[in-house]
Amino acid sequence: MSNRHLGAKLFLLALVCYFLVPVWWLVVASTKNAEGLFSGTGALWFNGFHLVDNLKDLVTFNNGEYLRWLGNSVLYALTGGIGSTVISVLAGYGFAKFSFRGRNLTFALVLGSVMVPLTALVIPTFVMMSNAGLTDTVWAVILPSLLSPFGVYLMRVYTSASVPDELLDAARIDGAGELRTFLRVALPLMRPAVVTVLLLSVVATWNNYFLPLTMLSDSKLYPLTVGIGLWSQLASSNNGGGQSLWSLIITGSLVSIVPLVIAFLTLQKYWQGGLAVGGLK
Repeated sequence: MSNRHLGAKLFLLALVCYFLVPVWWLVVASTKNAEGLFSGTGALWFNGFHLVDNLKDLVTFNNGEYLRWLGNSVLYALTGGIGSTVISVLAGYGFAKFSFRGRNLTFALVLGSVMVPLTALVIPTFVMMSNAGLTDTVWAVILPSLLSPFGVYLMRVYTSASVPDELLDAARIDGAGELRTFLRVALPLMRPAVVTVLLLSVVATWNNYFLPLTMLSDSKLYPLTVGIGLWSQLASSNNGGGQSLWSLIITGSLVSIVPLVIAFLTLQKYWQGGLAVGGLK
């Protein structure tokens, strides 16, 4: 028994190291200047501490375009994530608790779209946005982000399992309308799934690279993913002249994951609380 537990603990420890070593390297590398990055000394340990200088250079480089990209990423992630969550919650609840003609076929189409790679949809989406005159605008990134077939699937499955039909019928008998029944009875029980879909949607929109790369040509509208990629191309093509950009690229990459960590830690509290409430009920 103890040996089996020891093996499991060692396996989990190996997984933790596997996931944390790249993050540790990013933290360490962000404290180095350009010379320290290419000095050939220990990549996983500190060589001077230039994080403050790197942060100052990051926010002032090219008239602060990094801050503009950061604001764009926040805009895209919040609007796309919240909008996608609202649509997924309403659609999942409708599929789970209402009977209508073509429900199974429609849900099968939604479920089938989960299997389609997002990259395969970028070109048709670009053509559609181009015909609508929305390319090179924030709407070209926000509108496609509002659709999450996996979110709809997750909400339908969770709603079917966690929201009893008897509870909804009791609320209707008491005189509650459909909207009040949804907001006061069903939605609190769905909170863990809502938070999960919100977190997944925000992270997916924040990390989206190919969609904004295709839709946007104005660098002022770039999110962080595309902006840092642009810096990387400049640094690679300029040889020694672009070498000074590498410290900005690494520091910018570190800063870009901080909002995701904060969002996860913040939403996790409500996630766990919702699971506890669901268990008590």
